[in-house]
Amino acid sequence: MPDHLLEQLITIPLFTGIIGYITNWSGVLMLFAPINFHGIKVPGLKLLFPFLPRRVQVIPAITSDGRFGWQGIVPSRAEKMASIAVDKSLAKVGSIADFYRVLDPDSIAEHLVNISRSEVRGVVTRIMTAENPQLWHNLPTSVKEAVFRKVEDDLPASVRMITDRIEEDIDEFIDAKLMVIRYLSSHPKLLNDIFRTMGNKELRFMQNFGFYFGFPMGFVLVGILHLVPQWWVLPVGGVIIGYIVNYLGITMIFEPITPSRWVPWRQGLFLKRRTEIIAGYAKTLADHVVTLENIGTELLEGPRSDRTRRMLDQVLRESVDDAAGWAKSVVKMTVGSQSYKRLPGLATTEVLDLYPRVFEDAEFAENQSEKIRVFVTERMSILSPEDFSELLRSAVKQDEWLLFVHGAVLGSFAGFLHLAIFGV
Repeated sequence: MPDHLLEQLITIPLFTGIIGYITNWSGVLMLFAPINFHGIKVPGLKLLFPFLPRRVQVIPAITSDGRFGWQGIVPSRAEKMASIAVDKSLAKVGSIADFYRVLDPDSIAEHLVNISRSEVRGVVTRIMTAENPQLWHNLPTSVKEAVFRKVEDDLPASVRMITDRIEEDIDEFIDAKLMVIRYLSSHPKLLNDIFRTMGNKELRFMQNFGFYFGFPMGFVLVGILHLVPQWWVLPVGGVIIGYIVNYLGITMIFEPITPSRWVPWRQGLFLKRRTEIIAGYAKTLADHVVTLENIGTELLEGPRSDRTRRMLDQVLRESVDDAAGWAKSVVKMTVGSQSYKRLPGLATTEVLDLYPRVFEDAEFAENQSEKIRVFVTERMSILSPEDFSELLRSAVKQDEWLLFVHGAVLGSFAGFLHLAIFGV
């Protein structure tokens, strides 16, 4: 065997295998890192940017202010990726009303009552002192105790009324899709983790597949080179191998959706791990996204929080009127009509101050998280294979052409590098 042929049989497969691995490794890395854009200013790029095709403008390698660099595809499109996560998973699993019912409003009410009961005296004292400190100071202790007992007795009914109103009209108080999108957009690392959790083994397979496919294709390239001994065979072969290795890798992950005896791997690798993926995905959603704390924050601080406050004012006004009972007119005369009208608003402020304490109980929060995890697992288990496949595919589908081009460019580079070192 000629020495030159032996050299090619050793070096070309090694080059194609190693470059195939590096191509897919760096391609996967490009999906998720870095979290933030890193780059340098390029003269003239800012002026050129508006004239570039839209498909080029959205590549996370350039910015409208004239910088050239890179940001991970998933974090660069955080809002869109978050929207995809909602549309392809949460929206198919259940509505926000379903999630709230799973959290069990009765247990939330009971927990809130237990927390609030010890605060009743302080809350009543602050409200009355704020409106009529002299009157409250002059009231006999027995009367104050009667007020405290009345509020404590009415507390469970008042809290239950609040949780019932939320359950009845939760879509009025929370835009679930916007809540999740805003949360994930502000936590791009978590968004990365969601997609990585789902596709961890598949992404690792794709990295290794670059070598598994690239190495034997090197021998094919050696044969072609001997049939066509031209310098351009290696760069062009590198382009083809680099493109195909990424295309096949992604295809093997997602297709076919249903088992087929006509393909060696039978079914998309992602679908084969359905049970394992669902468990990890459900845990991430339950622990970080659809949590009691996030729902509470959305209720009290979200875009529709004014509706929550109006509901609280209405419920607490009814509670104040009920607590005053037959003495309502006397109470009005004593504290003043305007002060009486302000009492529900003061009570609402106190309730809002107490609500975050619901989340401080780690055991209660863990129990609620477990309910969500079980619910998501059950509902995702009945997703169709097509819907399930889209959970991860939708994150990379629009930009997978970038991975193909990336593979082709590195393959071409490998061809030229081999030429530079070993010649034709």
